[in-house]
Amino acid sequence: MSGVWVFKNGVVRLVENPGAETNFENTKRKVLVYTPSNEVITSYSHLQQHLYALGWERYYDKPHLLQFHKVSTVHLISLPSVFSRFKSIHMYDIVVKNRNMFQVRDM
Repeated sequence: MSGVWVFKNGVVRLVENPGAETNFENTKRKVLVYTPSNEVITSYSHLQQHLYALGWERYYDKPHLLQFHKVSTVHLISLPSVFSRFKSIHMYDIVVKNRNMFQVRDM
């Protein structure tokens, strides 16, 4: 028995082929929004600008990753080096570590 256990509406069930149940027509693309100005982040340079303004600094040690850290905390944001690989999990990481400054919205 293989598959993925899914918890939905208080019920746990085993989904044998999880990709088959995805309805791509209803799937909405997620975008990262800089809340104070209501701007959609469209590139890493745009995101980097806002992170620098919030006190984040960039690590340059690993060329395959973009990494930012904040001196006053232990937080680290790691992003793929190519913006097209920037997924919702990365967006939520930024939102959690920068409360009230970013949001993830459906496009």
